[in-house]
Amino acid sequence: MELSPKQAGFAPGRLDRIADHLNRAYIDNGKIAGAQVAVTRRGHLAYFKSLGQMDRERGKPMRDDTIFRIYSMTKPITSVALMTLYERGYFQLNDPVHRFVPEWRDQRVWVNGEGPTMQTSKPRRPVSMRDMLCHTGGLTYGAALAALGAPDSGHPVDKEYARIGVRRGDGEDLKAFMQKLAKVPLRYEPGERWMYSLSTDVCGALVEIISGKRFDKFLVDEIFGPLNMRDTVFHVPREKLDRFAANYRRGPDKKLQLMDDPEKSAYLKEPTFFSGGGGLASTTADYVRFGDMLRRGGELDGVRILGPRTIALMHRNHLKNGKDLTEMAIGGFSETANEGVGFGLGFACTLDSVTSGSIAGSDWYWGGAASTIFWVDEKEDLAVVFMTQLMPSGAFNFRGQLKSIVYSSIAE
Repeated sequence: MELSPKQAGFAPGRLDRIADHLNRAYIDNGKIAGAQVAVTRRGHLAYFKSLGQMDRERGKPMRDDTIFRIYSMTKPITSVALMTLYERGYFQLNDPVHRFVPEWRDQRVWVNGEGPTMQTSKPRRPVSMRDMLCHTGGLTYGAALAALGAPDSGHPVDKEYARIGVRRGDGEDLKAFMQKLAKVPLRYEPGERWMYSLSTDVCGALVEIISGKRFDKFLVDEIFGPLNMRDTVFHVPREKLDRFAANYRRGPDKKLQLMDDPEKSAYLKEPTFFSGGGGLASTTADYVRFGDMLRRGGELDGVRILGPRTIALMHRNHLKNGKDLTEMAIGGFSETANEGVGFGLGFACTLDSVTSGSIAGSDWYWGGAASTIFWVDEKEDLAVVFMTQLMPSGAFNFRGQLKSIVYSSIAE
């Protein structure tokens, strides 16, 4: 890959600070095994670097084509997939989800109590398609976030997820998932709050229901194939196993612990549940192509996935009355800070760089549970992808640190 930092408008040598910082602060001292970073601007690859190891136990260095678990960086891809159907006229953002899932007509909202004494009420309005894209529909993650390092809320609604058996694991499918969700009370009135949730898994199910095509096949036909994202998959084929990174957790002693051995990983088997909220593995090169498509307003290399006005609509703040997440969010776990940050149709968006404390003021982004991150900034004509495999994602502020380095390197 030819690097062109000068053509991309970066000051000479400034982006080299990325590797210096990651090696000094994280890799040399063993806080992470390795990482990979790509920066594109004005259509030029300005920076690409593979650092450290992809598999510490086997002593394997990070490869340029390493395959990573991207977890919640699946969400923007799923959101784009659903919006391709919006562009074809299948739904409007304010349409109720029960138009496609009749069981959702009878949803209720939690008022108080739990178990047999729980009191619920009819929602003031139905859950909408926009709510599912925005995480404003009253869904939660149940107890699933505990596996990602978040504290168990103990909330009565989350207990109902467990009692009814809402899950995304082996043996489940999207149809059963949607039917079970219909029985769980909403945590809050639709549109009134924001809570990181299973909403994007619902978006994946809606893609399958509306298109009539299995969700994974739809992604291949409509996004991965056209964009030449050859390594973005729900399961890693055996012939690519030597490229699959190990996944680690930060232990109580602050040392790395192997969490998912690539040679024993569940990713080696095709799932029954294709999770639009967190099921994909990918490469930096593939996700750069996805990010560049977004940066260019929905088109890349002559292939158009979405129209530019749709992309613009997706990264506007859709929270009620233009509020930020400090005013809307319930719960402290997500892939973004709340201050000065809004949320669109699948992406967080910086509303105010001063309030957010970020050098970036026009970016939109998301991340994944293993500390992977990406962002796009149309104003700066910029896309950045960072890959590593460390859980939980809140261990270190990779996003803020990389933004400081990248944006301060722009010279024109």
